[in-house]
Amino acid sequence: MPDAPTATRTTDPAGHPALHADALAVLGDWAPTSPAAAAARNRTLDLLAAGPVAMSRAHRAGHVTASALVLDPTGERVLLCLHGKFKRWVQLGGHCEPADRTLAGAALREATEESGIAGLRVDPVPIDVDVHPVACQGGSLHYDVRFAVLAPPGAMERVSDESEALGWFPPDRLPQPLAGGTAQLVAPALAALRRAPLRPAP
Repeated sequence: MPDAPTATRTTDPAGHPALHADALAVLGDWAPTSPAAAAARNRTLDLLAAGPVAMSRAHRAGHVTASALVLDPTGERVLLCLHGKFKRWVQLGGHCEPADRTLAGAALREATEESGIAGLRVDPVPIDVDVHPVACQGGSLHYDVRFAVLAPPGAMERVSDESEALGWFPPDRLPQPLAGGTAQLVAPALAALRRAPLRPAP
């Protein structure tokens, strides 16, 4: 999940009340897709007790992020990026921004920015939650809420400044080296695609 350069974005710790409310509602109602996701969801709800600041990268104790596993219309390929910093293939995603109103919308924005693909659609029901250490702010935790995103037919990706490469891969033949936690997104993302057509974020 690529980290956006701090110099190009600003984050007001008090600027996320709507997003914080959405995170509480989405995660409170969510049926976790695995025991590990359930534990991470509970840790994230505990973090959210700190208030809207928990959505901001300025919160050193940890902050909520949003990422997306992008699927082609058939579900036969997933789009991953080769992260420019830690040199592993990973799903698209990153920090929430003050203008984000929903977690699904934040994931869709990040996927659009990092893939260069217009017309992406998102399932607003998370497919996973994962907590992992990161280097931002001198050392913190990302409480990452993950979503399934569908690319339109004939989508052409464009590499952003935050990655070295983008690539489409069969779900059962993901590239190496692969970031930890990325492979576990495939099954719930495909289930989301089968469950209902993915749609634009609210």
